[in-house]
Amino acid sequence: MALARSIHALFLVAPAGLLLAQDPAPLVILRPPAVESARGMVLCSSELACDVGARVLARGGNAVDAAVATAFAMAVTHPSAGNLGGGGFLLVHGRAGSTSFDFRERAPLRSTATMYLDSAGNIDRRLTATGYLAPGVPGTVRGLALAHRRLGRLPWSELVRPAAELARGFPLSDALARSLNREVSRNMAPYPASVAAYGKPGGNPWVAGDTIRLPDLARTLDAIAIGGADVFYRGWIADSIAADMARNGGLISRNDLAAYAAAERVPVRSTYRGYTVHGMAPPSSGGTATAMMLNILERWDLRAADRWSPRTLHLTIEAMRRAFLDRARHLGDPDFGPVPVARLTSKGYAAQLARRMDSSRATPSIELDRALVTLAEADETTHISAVDRDGMAVALTYTLEGGYGSHVVARGTGILLNNEMGDFNRKPGYTGLTGDIGTEPNLIAPGKRMLSSMSPTIVTRGREPVLVTGSPGGRTIINTVANILLNVLEYGMDARAAVDAPRYHHQWLPDSVTFEAGAVADSTLLRLAALGHGVRIRGTQGDAHTILYDARRRVFIGANDFRSPDSKVSVPE
Repeated sequence: MALARSIHALFLVAPAGLLLAQDPAPLVILRPPAVESARGMVLCSSELACDVGARVLARGGNAVDAAVATAFAMAVTHPSAGNLGGGGFLLVHGRAGSTSFDFRERAPLRSTATMYLDSAGNIDRRLTATGYLAPGVPGTVRGLALAHRRLGRLPWSELVRPAAELARGFPLSDALARSLNREVSRNMAPYPASVAAYGKPGGNPWVAGDTIRLPDLARTLDAIAIGGADVFYRGWIADSIAADMARNGGLISRNDLAAYAAAERVPVRSTYRGYTVHGMAPPSSGGTATAMMLNILERWDLRAADRWSPRTLHLTIEAMRRAFLDRARHLGDPDFGPVPVARLTSKGYAAQLARRMDSSRATPSIELDRALVTLAEADETTHISAVDRDGMAVALTYTLEGGYGSHVVARGTGILLNNEMGDFNRKPGYTGLTGDIGTEPNLIAPGKRMLSSMSPTIVTRGREPVLVTGSPGGRTIINTVANILLNVLEYGMDARAAVDAPRYHHQWLPDSVTFEAGAVADSTLLRLAALGHGVRIRGTQGDAHTILYDARRRVFIGANDFRSPDSKVSVPE
């Protein structure tokens, strides 16, 4: 159980919008130590899926093979986020350097910029929360196939078949049983195919230890194992998805699926204190925003104060604020217009931003760009970190967007479809104080990839990996990763301490910083409020499975994130 989930406290409204916990009792949690291995490892949010990846490593597969096999297995064992019907990003570093694979979903060809506005011109959030208008064209299968074709070692079928076997029946954990019961009784209720796929036969609730069988999904995975990605995008699976969409008023057509292509992209590379940080390029905003924050913070002597001091927190919050403002201004799908990544991630631009920061006062977000604001995203993603004995490292983050995506299972396939269309800016020209963004780079257009916060990240020194991490969490993903990087690269924390440490988040608008419950002392929160920060308390933030490399002993050290109850570090036997 994660730290923040274990604290029950009464919250009071304090000055400057501060939500202050009333003296939560000190909590002592004994964590298992991080896991060490010289043979490689896989970290993810599903024990069964991690074990699949570790067995791939044991058979001689490399880190790409292990990540691909784990991702397919998580589509079965972690259905709230693991997927065939979503999309994501895979970042890899090996002896030949680093590269990345973009398999973000795309808007259907019949999409329009205002398709989610009601008759009064307001965003109808229900349309992107659930149902057949919510999904973008899935990219996961095409993206995993591209990464495997470029860098994999074992045969494709050997990576997909373990997932098909799991789909024929696997035991439920307590956490997954409870999750499925909530999902089936609430969100899936309007969709008979979804209830038929994930409901317990007879209508009773699932309990831990029950065996769930997903025969349609097993048949789909068997077909992908034999026929590759083309059967998903051009074969009977594509026909089934398109037919189900047509029956229910959805937009994804067979032409949309046939036209989908994943892309290999050059990663965003930046430096921090002598390390090289590799991140995802647009349409992910993660690599760019993380580089911006680190570049700004590198100009301050952070070690002059403790990690959790008001000064350190103030400076990092101010860096977050500025990175997220430029995210809103500039970032979107690079295939639909220029994105100034080089300028945004330059040391010179960071110097300009740092000079305008006040070490004694928070800058109100609206003051940074009043013209952008008109006065009048979900957390269910998942991350896989993998390394092999040769030092190849993979960070893979993929998603359905909200938990269980659109809640729609395409009939006859067992595939849960995403609700990623909500990641576009849905009201052109409207940027509000509560976090809606309406800037042009991320408006809906046919075939366009929506902006993402996914931030798979690999840190290297010379040619050797140092750190592999990533997280779910909507827009909080970027700041979860930034927290991990600062914990390790700036403050020298080990893997277990870096992952367990408290987290916080600021995204420009709304103008407040959120802390995990019990993250820092009440006196520190009051000091931040006095500096002008609006401070709020939230539950847990992210799920950052992280691998560090000890170059002296030549071992990998993996710390899974206990904010995810079924997470695990698996190593080859």
